[in-house]
Amino acid sequence: MDPIKNPFSPGAGSPPPELVGRDAILTQASVLLGRAKIGKSEKSMLLTGLRGVGKTVLLVEIEGIALAEGYKTIFIEAHEDKPLGALIAPYLRKLLYELDRMAGIGNQVKRGLAVLRSFVGALKVTIEDVAYGLDINPEKGTADSGDLEIDLPSLLVAIGEAAEDRKTAVAILIDEIQYFTTKELAALIMAMHKVQQRRLPVVLLGAGLPILPGLAGESKSYAERLFSFPDVGALSENDSAKALQDPAKAVGVSFDAEALKEVFRLTKGYPYFVQEWGYQCWNKSSSSPITLKTVQSTTAEVIPRLDQNFFRVRFDRLTPSEKNFLRAMAEPGSAQKRTADIAETLKVKIAGVSPTRAKLIKKGMIYSPAHGEVAFTVPLFDEFMRRAIPKLPK
Repeated sequence: MDPIKNPFSPGAGSPPPELVGRDAILTQASVLLGRAKIGKSEKSMLLTGLRGVGKTVLLVEIEGIALAEGYKTIFIEAHEDKPLGALIAPYLRKLLYELDRMAGIGNQVKRGLAVLRSFVGALKVTIEDVAYGLDINPEKGTADSGDLEIDLPSLLVAIGEAAEDRKTAVAILIDEIQYFTTKELAALIMAMHKVQQRRLPVVLLGAGLPILPGLAGESKSYAERLFSFPDVGALSENDSAKALQDPAKAVGVSFDAEALKEVFRLTKGYPYFVQEWGYQCWNKSSSSPITLKTVQSTTAEVIPRLDQNFFRVRFDRLTPSEKNFLRAMAEPGSAQKRTADIAETLKVKIAGVSPTRAKLIKKGMIYSPAHGEVAFTVPLFDEFMRRAIPKLPK
């Protein structure tokens, strides 16, 4: 079949042709955006889930809803090596200049820029994109202490007041939010707390790994009262079938029922993998319908492709001891493994694997769903580890 017409789109953050199984989350986001816009209190949202479940896609979709509602938005991707202050300041500068161009009276936007200038001046780093063009005097005594937990709340309140003055609302969207330090996350939570107390039209919509609710709770005990944490999981078998069948039907192609069932068995309903199998099955098939035989023959090509392009980029970042830990963790059994059992498999004391466990959590390879237990953040990574290292380390 024509590969140019292939409707499927595997890739990091690539929107699928059919966004299925996420209606409840999108409805929740719509309610949040609608209520915040009219000054009603509502919990901001932090989406959580494994890699490849479509959290970034959902954030992009929610940004579209916000823009349609008249919001001003900023979309940020957090990084391991960039502090929150330096990351967010350029986006807030752009946002304030957008507000400044809007018709309206009052000086709240100018004050917001002065507060941002104070915030930037207090950062102990050079931010060329912000320093250049912020030709305005700082507001002394506001957001200039150098303490992020004091300064960021003052800055976001000033942003909220500027938006309120311009009769609009602001949505801050942050992906990979788990990369922020405890202090940075605490500052962000405190900032949103201040904004919500004043019923200012600012909402935060973030996404991160399943460790995020725990990190937020450790940063500030009231985080659970300030945010909701929708879980973005695998698709059901029906939704997985719909994600394949509906886009294909739109261009005159169908999947046999047995083919759909086999894709679900192989992918366990994880959206990234569903898209990958759909994409490759389309290119492999000579005509409609796409059959079970096509899926089976395609799988022999998809697995090496995933190993090379999806799994190995993560595997290659690991040290030998980290690879050994993950290989022991990948032994068949339950999805969650006790750290004590992993130590026993490796024939070492539990204290001997604790530093490796901590490093893997920091790298975002694993998380702790319960005390003393760990699980992979990347779906199907256990199967990859068994392919990459066929035998347990001695």
